[in-house]
Amino acid sequence: MKGDRVEIVVDAGDTTRTYEVTASRAGRRVETAVRRGVVEVSEVTRNGTSVRTARFMANRVLALVEHPIPREESSDIPARSGHPFREDPET
Repeated sequence: MKGDRVEIVVDAGDTTRTYEVTASRAGRRVETAVRRGVVEVSEVTRNGTSVRTARFMANRVLALVEHPIPREESSDIPARSGHPFREDPET
């Protein structure tokens, strides 16, 4: 969801570096995966297309921190009436 972000802290020899991948538009999400010694963080669209991907060697990653935005609870969302925008006079 827009605003979700993942922070990656990587060992860069004598220092550490911090990278951030953020869901920049509505409907996008950030996914993480660890495969064959590689940590992959991707920004993904609704239909699963990867927009941006960051890859790091798993043995160099010190921390992987997910920062989700607060979600609205279902009780806070106003209920919809279920009526169409305009009534059809023939029915």
